[in-house]
Amino acid sequence: MRTVRLLLPLAFGLLALALPAAAQVTPAAGYTPPDDTPTIKVGMTLFTDFTYQSAPKVTDADGNTVSPSSFNVGRAYINVTGNISHLLGFRITPDIVRESGAGSSVNGSLTFRLKYAYAQVNLDDWMPKGSWARLGMQQTPWVDFEENLYRYRFQGTVFLDREGFLSSSDVGASFHTNFARNYGDVHAGFYNGETYARPEVSDQKAFMIRGTFRPLPASPYLRGLRLTGFWDHDAYVKDAERKRAVFAVTYEHKYVNAAWQITDQKDQTSATKPLTDGSGWSMWVTPKTTKGFEGLLRFDHLEPNDTINSRRERAIAGVAYWLPHQGNVSSAVLLDYEQVTNKGFTPGLPRQERIAVHGLVNF
Repeated sequence: MRTVRLLLPLAFGLLALALPAAAQVTPAAGYTPPDDTPTIKVGMTLFTDFTYQSAPKVTDADGNTVSPSSFNVGRAYINVTGNISHLLGFRITPDIVRESGAGSSVNGSLTFRLKYAYAQVNLDDWMPKGSWARLGMQQTPWVDFEENLYRYRFQGTVFLDREGFLSSSDVGASFHTNFARNYGDVHAGFYNGETYARPEVSDQKAFMIRGTFRPLPASPYLRGLRLTGFWDHDAYVKDAERKRAVFAVTYEHKYVNAAWQITDQKDQTSATKPLTDGSGWSMWVTPKTTKGFEGLLRFDHLEPNDTINSRRERAIAGVAYWLPHQGNVSSAVLLDYEQVTNKGFTPGLPRQERIAVHGLVNF
């Protein structure tokens, strides 16, 4: 989708105009020294579901044609966060995963692995509040940004993560800062590029940067409008590129969250193999009420190779109830329907249809 190449420079140009608005932080009168008492907090995140798959049907061990169904644990995090001082913080988060290694003694079992493990230097003393630098296994700029807006990660991952083009976590070093007067922020870093699930396998590193601009931060109705550009420059091996680009428009309001994004992907697994150029777009909207009920509507469209007439489309619709809570606690139940269609793939991929009840507990 060549439109991406035209819109991304415009998006980053808008962000550059906002950079001069960043102001120096100066101590206020009656300045109180920060509290350097070490702290530690323990939290958890749990995703559970019951899923019924109406298509495709499968054959069981006795030769019967059935529609599979199962109770699942999709995620179980233990979040350990804290501060050594007001300048230095940390996070350690083990994640659950289904072991599937051939010959493994725990094949089929749920096992724990690291998802996040990083140290964070807080830069608020010298830069706008919310500025920091991180080193270790940490969130990547785009997926973390979208998941903070899209509250239905417990139904499934966001578009580029679900299609395998980006990961929510990787090992590297990154920097984040906010613009003055709530005009936006920038998050950039260097990462291994192999995700948190695999070790580095080459000398190539991924540079990722996300810039977000809020054009009307003082408007009571349009302050939730943001324009975002993201760029990921990486390589599988030398002279074999792996690139991702995103331009997105998002909106947050008391009664609705919504997003629209267009993407461009380039993959060349070896310098001796042809370059694959893909594109796609995704949009979602979550209308909300003040009584805890929300809707979920989402549509993804992927063209994995622009030279081949193939595409994958995903439609999701659901109704959720978010339980009343205090502080950072959140819990919800979601009834949803998901349909995935594949056209032009060789070998052919079946159409998928699922009905599920998803549950979330987080604190």
